[in-house]
This record gives sequence, structure tokens and C-alpha cells, in this order.
Amino acid sequence: MRRRPLITILLSGVIVIMAYCTLSSTDPSATVAASPQHRDGKFRNPVAVNQLGFVKTARLLWTFAFAKPANTVPAQPVPVHALTRAQLLVAPNNTLYRLGHSTVLLKLQSGFWLTDPVFSERASPFQWLGPRRFHAPPIALDELPPLAGVILSHDHYDHLDRATVLALAAKTAHFVTPLGVGDTLIKWGVPAAKVRQLDWWQSTEAGGLRLTATPSQHFSGRGLTDGNKTLWASWVVQADGVNVFFSGDSGYFKGFKEIGDKYGPFDLTMMETGAYDPQWPDVHMQPEQTMQAHIDLRGKVMLPIHNGTFDLALHAWNEPFERIAALAEQRGQQLATPEIGQPLSLREPHFGERWWQKMEK
Repeated sequence: MRRRPLITILLSGVIVIMAYCTLSSTDPSATVAASPQHRDGKFRNPVAVNQLGFVKTARLLWTFAFAKPANTVPAQPVPVHALTRAQLLVAPNNTLYRLGHSTVLLKLQSGFWLTDPVFSERASPFQWLGPRRFHAPPIALDELPPLAGVILSHDHYDHLDRATVLALAAKTAHFVTPLGVGDTLIKWGVPAAKVRQLDWWQSTEAGGLRLTATPSQHFSGRGLTDGNKTLWASWVVQADGVNVFFSGDSGYFKGFKEIGDKYGPFDLTMMETGAYDPQWPDVHMQPEQTMQAHIDLRGKVMLPIHNGTFDLALHAWNEPFERIAALAEQRGQQLATPEIGQPLSLREPHFGERWWQKMEK
């Protein structure tokens, strides 16, 4: 495994931890200000989350710089199935391809939809430092077919990548975002007519899909002065008799049960499973909580995401897969773990592949 220079480790830690220490800003737009989630100049969770504070943040930075385990990065290449535009165009409807981290390509109603697309080498404001990809995307941006839409959960760098968004803008019909995130896209140059911004529990229809922004327990910000200026969300995606849930990032909270009661059962839940730690329990779930959230949602099959692509925490890179697979067996739940780029049918998903274990042989 490649060794990481000390300065790269330290600066990577700064980028990862910076998000957990963002400050609030004011001057919201009228739409933002009208949101029940927006108070005193920033968005808020229904239940306040704990803040790390200066001392814990400094200690965590030290750990990232000097005591980060070696196994947070895979020692062998992650298996990737290369994709082509021609292959995608002839693929059946209701097919899913995991492209890495929280980036998932869905073919629904003969249209293509991307969740939280990040194609850059690093999840960072800089492409010369910060968390680097374990694997290349299975398809290049310019090889992607025209997109019916992009669904964004929040504005953190591992979910909202400016270079990717700008590259996709010309070939994408709709960008569907939580409140405020769409304003960021418009500032970057995405045509306002393509952008739809939703508050929690609001819905829109586009490309034959019904998309509903639902609550999550998280936070937002891309720097030290814009914390919680934009909203974060999970998403319900309904099309052609298929019902899919996309968690975005979230800590465990009672909202999963409420979403399940209103919109479940789900054919598939795409659930955050990774980048967790006891030091930030309110904004990312431990695998046990992820499994309970899936059950609360009344999901039939779970696809664990937010793992396998970037080094964003202190656990082993493959630990999220191991823990969630064991929990699925214990609790009698169906788990889909396709390799990166491998097709997964939403109608007849395949189960049980533990590709990460083959890398250790």
C-alpha cells in the first residue's frame, strides 16, 4: 500500500474535520427563510446534534495526522466493471449501477438519473490534496448518455462535486436538490430553469418520476463561513411501480420510521454505511443503526453506499461491508452488494456477493 506524506495526511484530516466545525451564515433567500427547518439564519435538525468543539476537533486532527490506521485504504485494487454508453442504452429499465461512494446511476422510465455524482479524483475543494479515490469511476463523464436528472442530498464535497456538476450541466435535464443547494448550482452556471429545490416533504415530478425530499439528520457547509446555510435531505424516488429510498447522509433518528410509514415499503433502500465513528454519532450511522433504519423504512432490499471509494474515517475500509453483511444475516434482511459498475435489477436483485473478501486472498 502506498505511504501517505505527513502533510497530505494532515491536510486531508483538516478537510474532513472542517465540515464538522462549520459556522453559520445569514441572509437567506425568501424561500429558504420560509422553511420550517430554517431558524435564526440557518437550517436545523429537529433535535440538536452535538458539536465536537475545539478540543475534540484538535484531538481528532491529531489522530488523522499521526495515528490513522493503515487499513483505511485497500491494499489491492477495488474491482470495477467498466461501462459504456452503448451498454447503458440497451440496458433494461429498473436497473441500477453503483459508480462509487454515494454515486448511483439509475435507469428508470427509459431515463438515466444520478445520485450525488462525484467523478473527481479527490473529495475536496482542492485536487492536489484531500481524500483520494480508491478506484476510477466505471464510466467517464463524457461517455455517460444524456441524463434525465441528478438528485443531490447535500453540499459536502463527497456528495456535491463542482467539476462533475459543470461537466454534466449540458447533458442533464433536471437537477433536483434540497433548499439552497440549487442556488449554489446556479451560481456555478447551471441554468436556473434546470434546477428544482425542495423542502422536506415536498415533491416534484420530472422525467416520469415522482421525487420527494424527506428528512435526514445531518448538516451542510463547504467552508468555514457557510455552515448549515443549505438544507440536507434524503429522497423517495417513485417510478413505474418501483419505490426506492436514497438516504444521503444521516444519523439515526425517528424520521426513518415516519418516512417508512408514509412512503414504504421500499423495493430498495440505498443506505449510508460508512465514514462513521463514535466521535460523530449524530450525523452518521453505525451499521447497526443503518440496519434499523432500513427496517424502519420497511425496505425489502438494502444497498449499502457511502463506502468503498474514499478514506473519510478511522475504520478499516472494508469494515462497513463486513458489519452490515453480518447484521443482514442476523436479522434476516436481504442485502445487495454489487461490485462497482455491476448491474443490479430493481425487480430481481442478486444477493450475497462479498467481493471485498476476495481482495484479501
